[in-house]
Amino acid sequence: MTEKLYYQDAFLREFTGRVLSCEKGKKGWEVVLDRTAFYPEGGGQPADQGTLGGAAVLDVHERDGVITHLCGGPVETGSEVQGTIDWDRRFDFMQQHSGEHIVSGIICGKFGCDNVGFHIGHDVVTIDFNANLTMEDVREVERLANRYIWEDHPVDVAFPSPADLEALHHRSKKALSGQVRIVSWPGADCCACCGTHVRGSGQVGLVKLISCQKFREGVRIEMAAGGRALAWANTMAGQNTRVSQLLSAKPDATAAAVERLQGDLYALRGRVADLEDRDFARTAAEYAGAGDVLLLRGTMPPDSLRKLCGAVQDQCGGRCTVFAGGEGGYQYAVSQPGGDLRGLAKAINAALNGRGGGKPEFIQGSVRASGEEIRRFFAEH
Repeated sequence: MTEKLYYQDAFLREFTGRVLSCEKGKKGWEVVLDRTAFYPEGGGQPADQGTLGGAAVLDVHERDGVITHLCGGPVETGSEVQGTIDWDRRFDFMQQHSGEHIVSGIICGKFGCDNVGFHIGHDVVTIDFNANLTMEDVREVERLANRYIWEDHPVDVAFPSPADLEALHHRSKKALSGQVRIVSWPGADCCACCGTHVRGSGQVGLVKLISCQKFREGVRIEMAAGGRALAWANTMAGQNTRVSQLLSAKPDATAAAVERLQGDLYALRGRVADLEDRDFARTAAEYAGAGDVLLLRGTMPPDSLRKLCGAVQDQCGGRCTVFAGGEGGYQYAVSQPGGDLRGLAKAINAALNGRGGGKPEFIQGSVRASGEEIRRFFAEH
């Protein structure tokens, strides 16, 4: 079994180990050492990365107590090599994992629920609970968690005996056997865990609970801790500053400015729709009783295209075809009550480099053709 140096000192950044084996695998060189500070993927925490004897460590896995390092190159079997941990990555994971414990402990204690899922992603941490929490609940948990963090409580890691474990009130997602590692944040959480953690809650720095959404029989919370929480806050602040500049509003008044802008936009859309209806009615009147009609118009939204087609078709007494766009391409709509336009759709697609289809009485789609090519096609159809 591999000696796990990361349990002896989670802040160990460099170490030496003897290479017990090095074999070429499908995804790289699989290296086993007598001891390692590289944490293998497990318990929701991703594996460490770094270098081993000059070779890049791409991934780390554990099986039956043996830790295998997936490396980008070989190392000599029997040699003693130096390993260097990608510390920024490791410390980030420790901040996220410790922050998650504190948050989960507070939620499970306060609401009598269970943490049923946990994953450290690239940007955020996701935590699943079998309880229905509101954003008001989440904000209160965030306040309590950050207060606990700023009080800088030390972490306690132990391997209790089976008897002591039986008497210990702790969280665990599944039944455990053998030696169990317990990570405790006194006053916040006590949980079976195989991951690495910071020394004290103060090193988490900050937790930000970003969202709370319905998920299965409970909720999924998105969280960022430490450096990720700072990066998230900076991103949000940058976005808000940009919005305030665009709207000529103070940074603390952007929401009200957006609401005013939305009101203006809704009013403008109503005016545009009214003018559009009048324009389409005039166009339809021009083609009253004209029979089959082909119209080529400038670019317009799909809803407007269909509305114009319907207005003209109601008046013309035949098939109405409307193409909207420019020489680079057109959207189209064709309507003919009582007709079957599906064959026409296939012909349009074949002749005009188009895509589309629909029901017997109505088809729509797009073409990559010029206006002249469209007119020639419909002169024959």
